Amino acid sequence: QKVSVEVLGHLEHLALVDFRDSEGVERLQKAIQFADQLHEVNTDGVEPMDSVLEDRWCLYLREDDVTEGNCTKELLENAREKVEEYFVAPPGNIPLPKLEEQDTFLQGS
Repeated sequence: QKVSVEVLGHLEHLALVDFRDSEGVERLQKAIQFADQLHEVNTDGVEPMDSVLEDRWCLYLREDDVTEGNCTKELLENAREKVEEYFVAPPGNIPLPKLEEQDTFLQGS
């Protein structure tokens, strides 16, 4: 299944992942093929679920026991890249150019 340039640009923007090389596009197409297998499952008469645990009357939440805190500085020392006091994820991504500015792998197809 081919992925249009517009869809590719939208996915790049949402995921902050650069698909401008053949390896990235191939990986995306394999993921789509894998997910397409779900269309083969017969779901006639099956109602959508809100939760895999929806048959339980009550979902119990555990208590949050805070044992330590105020360690932002120490935690951010583990970041490969950070902006202000936030992790940048995935590490190393840069803002992607607008669709019309991209010299994308798929434009020739």
